[in-house]
Amino acid sequence: MIALVPGVPALLPSYASLDDPVAELRAACLEVVAGLGPRVRVRASGPSAARVAAALVEAVGAAVVDDAGTGETGVLVVGNGSAKRTEKAPGHFDPRAEEFDAALRRTFAGIDADLAAELWADTGCLGGLPPLAEATVLYDDAPFGVQYWVALWA
Repeated sequence: MIALVPGVPALLPSYASLDDPVAELRAACLEVVAGLGPRVRVRASGPSAARVAAALVEAVGAAVVDDAGTGETGVLVVGNGSAKRTEKAPGHFDPRAEEFDAALRRTFAGIDADLAAELWADTGCLGGLPPLAEATVLYDDAPFGVQYWVALWA
């Protein structure tokens, strides 16, 4: 099994307060991570994203394994679409962001790395994933002007 979650720091346990800013996103992430089984390998493009993944894995009572082939029961991929969907987005508005994210929805193959960098998209680990159309998608939204997906491929 493979799951996709965003590496947004708001998913870290310290952000889960009485007024959780990402409650729906957090619930979807925990659901797909729980479906990966007890030994999860993480594919993340940076330390912040890996930290978010580790926190999600720990929250469901599973363990992160370091290498493929060590009895993993699932793979957790961390990434997201553009961060320039609105004027209030972290990277401000870029008119190319919506079409970029629509293209990612269709396929994760052939991602334009330069455009992804310009749009502040974390796509480094998305290559090789099946299309979202083949997944169970629990979350597809752009809160704060950043495109997030939570999906599970069985």
